[in-house]
Parts: sequence; C-alpha cells; structure tokens
Amino acid sequence: MVFGVYTGSNGADKPLDQLTQEEQAELGARKMIEFMQSCPGKTIMAGGSGFALGGFFGLFMASMAYDTPGGVHINDLPFKQQMKIQFSDMAKRSWSSAKNFGYLGMIYSGVECSIESLRAKHDIYNGVAAGCITGAGLSIKAGPQAAFIGCAGFAAFSTAIELYLASDSAAPPSNDYDD
Repeated sequence: MVFGVYTGSNGADKPLDQLTQEEQAELGARKMIEFMQSCPGKTIMAGGSGFALGGFFGLFMASMAYDTPGGVHINDLPFKQQMKIQFSDMAKRSWSSAKNFGYLGMIYSGVECSIESLRAKHDIYNGVAAGCITGAGLSIKAGPQAAFIGCAGFAAFSTAIELYLASDSAAPPSNDYDD
C-alpha cells in the first residue's frame, strides 16, 4: 500500500478519501492486525495483560495474607478503620504486583520477539533464550551469581511452558469416561 492510497481485495487502487465504509473497516482491521503482530504490539499487549493479571493476582494474594498490614494490631480498631487499612494494603499489594508482572511480561515478550525476528525461526529456542536473557537482566543488580541463577531459572521455566504448549497437538490422556 502506497501512502495515501488503498489497494483493495480486488487489486484496485483508491485514494483514502474515496473509500467506502466496508473498505475503511477492512483497512482499519488490517492495520490493527499488523500492529498486534509486530514486536512493539506484542510487547505492549504482554505488558498490559501482565499488568491486569498481576493486579488480580496481587489482590488475591493480599486477601489471603495472614499477616496484619503494616504490623498494626487492627483487632482493637473500629470496623471502619480496619476496612480502610485492609483496602489500603490490598491496593498497595495489587499495584506492586501489577507493575512487576507488567514489566516482566514486556521484557520477556520484547526479547522473545526480537530473537524470533533475528533468527527468522519460530521454535522453542526463542523462548528459552528470551527466558535466560530476561532472568539474567532482571537479577543482574544482585551480582553475576544471581544473574546466572536468574538466567537458569527463567530459562527452565520458559522451557517447561514452551514444551507444554508445543504438546497441545498430542492425544488427550485416556480416562474412564471414553468407554
């Protein structure tokens, strides 16, 4: 597509101001799909979904915590104050977890997509290498030993996930209900 000119499914070129609504919708959908399949699009989507899921995870974990928020004995406080402290703690934990998961998702997805683009292959090794680079990069401030452990741990986790996702075409396990 030349800038300012739309090439339709029939191969005819039209200026953008002469498009029908259907052609405008097709062009918009095509541009959206192209963006979501690009490395920046994948990185943004992974960061956003990681942020959302991390927020829910943090909210859940805060609600399951046995410790008292801020080390305060809240049993002696009025109910309204107890609720205020609890919700404040849940919000802090949810926000912290959301930021961490979003950041992790962005880093991993961006590195994985870059490696895949560089190698021009879609296989398990892209995820393993991205896991190693992400794990090492996130733990490098703690020193080289921590970076090595982060690399190995995240690469192992990425390998397990990649192998699980790759085995999706295998036959499901047999059970007693198939008879």
